[in-house]
Amino acid sequence: MSEVAREPREEYFDSQPLGVELEEEEPDEEEQIARPWDPNAIRVSTKTFSIRQVLDQIDEGDLELAPDFQRNLVWKSSQKSRLIESIILQIPLPAFYFAEDEDGMYRAVDGLQRLSTIHSFVRREEFALHNLEYLESAVGQRFSDLPQAWKRRIFSSQLVVHVIDPSTPTDVKYNIFKRLNTGGSPLNAQEIRHCMSRNRSREFLMECATMPEFEAVVGEALRSRVRMTDREMVLRFCAFRLLGVEIYEEQRYRAMEPFLDEATRRLDDPKAVSDAVLERLRRDFKRAMMNSYDIFGEHAFRKWPLGRDNLSPFNRALFESWSVALADLDIRKAPKLRARIIDAARELMSEDSDYMTAITTSTGDARKVRYRFQKAVEVVKDSQ
Repeated sequence: MSEVAREPREEYFDSQPLGVELEEEEPDEEEQIARPWDPNAIRVSTKTFSIRQVLDQIDEGDLELAPDFQRNLVWKSSQKSRLIESIILQIPLPAFYFAEDEDGMYRAVDGLQRLSTIHSFVRREEFALHNLEYLESAVGQRFSDLPQAWKRRIFSSQLVVHVIDPSTPTDVKYNIFKRLNTGGSPLNAQEIRHCMSRNRSREFLMECATMPEFEAVVGEALRSRVRMTDREMVLRFCAFRLLGVEIYEEQRYRAMEPFLDEATRRLDDPKAVSDAVLERLRRDFKRAMMNSYDIFGEHAFRKWPLGRDNLSPFNRALFESWSVALADLDIRKAPKLRARIIDAARELMSEDSDYMTAITTSTGDARKVRYRFQKAVEVVKDSQ
């Protein structure tokens, strides 16, 4: 079946539809873009910390838990209680993974939920234990209520932590963390990127992702913020707005993840992206969202071929190309150009098989990136 005729496939997570179109890859594509890494560049050390040490690191700011990282999978109170019970019973916990930066600060990448649970029970006393399997006498108790011996047992419990050295290349770090699956569902690239980045980029992406203009145009698809797809979309806009398609084509691997990694690094560095440039980027993003909504309405960033008016899942490739193409359009012109742009865009999705392939399969291919950006820019230009 052709790309034009085929119904878009939707992403699922935890058996729930996400409202986002699945990005399809060609067979064996992952092997084709494998990085020729030097094994000597991978530096991972294993350390042991007591829970008291880890809690002190959290409180003193030496260990960051990325507090706004939720994955919409907040543990139930019974799960939290069972974790604390396991610690009191001295049942070893699965290993944790931290990324260390040049300043010696740690960022938790795997084990966030467990660390947050321990911290909230011991230091904040935010919940009482219940539904325990063995320690029935502790039901209803908070940390301060526990016998002193149990408190000491918690504080002295040892955690095995695999620490990724800051000298390890960034793309190697991402590959290491992509292989993790200790929580049942592996972290995706944006979740890893969020954990490893700094507050500057995190806060900027969050501010843009919570703009009313962004939420209006993406609709319900991204409002749940599952798997940080909303921030990934903002980052894609920033990456192509800052670096451009030309840089994407020139980069060594011509793949989306290292491109987004580089954009994150620049957003975190005031020398690479000044406060003034960051503010301009915010205004550009807002304008792009307003124009996208004024022109495409609820069909913005979704496949909308002629003869099909049902609402398709949100499409990443359409978002990055059309948001950048509409970022410079005067918002006063958008309503006047609406009909012409819609007609041209829908014709592309109906008649141009190369365009449909460029927004459907192996969308990180440099030629396809170039093609879909070129077509979006041409439509906007020719409509004026």
